[in-house]
Amino acid sequence: MKTWFAIPLWQRVIGALVLGILTGWLWGPGAESIKIIGDVFVAFIKMLVVPLIFFSLVAGVASIGDLRKLGSVGWRAMLLFVVTGQLAVWLGLGLGTWLTPGEGVDTAAITLGTPPEASPLTWREMVLGMIPQSPVKVMADVNVLPLIVFSLLIGVGILMAREEGAPVLGVFESGSVVMQKVTAVVMELTPFGVFALMAWVAGTLGLDALAALGKLVFLNYLGCLIIIAAIYGGMLKLIARVPVIGFFRGMVDAMAVSYSTASSNATLPVTLRCAERNLGVSNSVASFIISLGATINMNGTAMYLGLATLFGAQVFGVSLSWGDYGMIALLGTLGAVGAAGIPGAGLIMMALVFSAVNVPLETIAFVAGVDRIMDMMRTTTNITGDAAVAVTVASMTGELDKAELASADDV
Repeated sequence: MKTWFAIPLWQRVIGALVLGILTGWLWGPGAESIKIIGDVFVAFIKMLVVPLIFFSLVAGVASIGDLRKLGSVGWRAMLLFVVTGQLAVWLGLGLGTWLTPGEGVDTAAITLGTPPEASPLTWREMVLGMIPQSPVKVMADVNVLPLIVFSLLIGVGILMAREEGAPVLGVFESGSVVMQKVTAVVMELTPFGVFALMAWVAGTLGLDALAALGKLVFLNYLGCLIIIAAIYGGMLKLIARVPVIGFFRGMVDAMAVSYSTASSNATLPVTLRCAERNLGVSNSVASFIISLGATINMNGTAMYLGLATLFGAQVFGVSLSWGDYGMIALLGTLGAVGAAGIPGAGLIMMALVFSAVNVPLETIAFVAGVDRIMDMMRTTTNITGDAAVAVTVASMTGELDKAELASADDV
């Protein structure tokens, strides 16, 4: 037992991921029988999402100290979220236009998934949906975006109350610490959950499921890797001026968990731990930016929405104008913001983008069968972006312990 805990968590997670893939490949469809272990792990970690976001975000906003500093951190984070989101969606459009993944697709050879229903929400309803009419119901339904709005308002209220709000701030700071301790306990289940989930994915999907849509899968991975290496790496090197290799070494735990669970929300506790303990981001900045980014910073999803729209247009012969490209870029970014940080959420948001440029919704059925494989990489891209923005903003505002980050580079 002591030997097991002596091994760093990230090494146990990576080992479990590789062993899970090999087990699934050798076992085949029978590996689905151990998926329950992964389901239990995901259930435990999802249990943490609402209280962790609520306590961490309120404490993070309130502990910033004053509204001017909140504005300084907030506008920088939002600017980086928007700019990187636009770069990501245009990257997806560029890859789809240049390499044409939808041309020559034999639709008869593809096993169709079940397409989700088109979202009946208009953009007005989406905006109204961000306002929590009942915070208790929002928490019960795990409706993350309005929960974030409510948490931000509570944090701002504590800041405005000054000394009179100090007792309430103490409650949230204590709650945040307690949730971090609970998270540490749940994180010890990570290797077992990752092993079971990867065995299930490798055993049930296999290589045959990727053959028909191999080009789209490849471009999804290529686009995500470009975002991680070029966009995030450039931001860290040129703006934050921190060691890029140290950043990725410090994030390896969160990246491994995100890849296996395909859920930004489920990975949130690990991302927070990595940002604070390995990357040297202050608690206030990490809690604020990463909790916010887990819902609204979905660059991997934005890139994929652009790529998938081009794929559908090519499969069904739909001609797109530059105006359509602009609409895809806008809705791809907004759709990524509206996508819940859970597995498969990107499929739902496709209906919003496809409908705007007359791409048939049947396209969703083509990609549904292999979406999980692509979603894992998109999620890794999303959570890496959250941490990259947190490090960059922390560096710009003097809230980054660069010595801590440099020590990750020496591991």
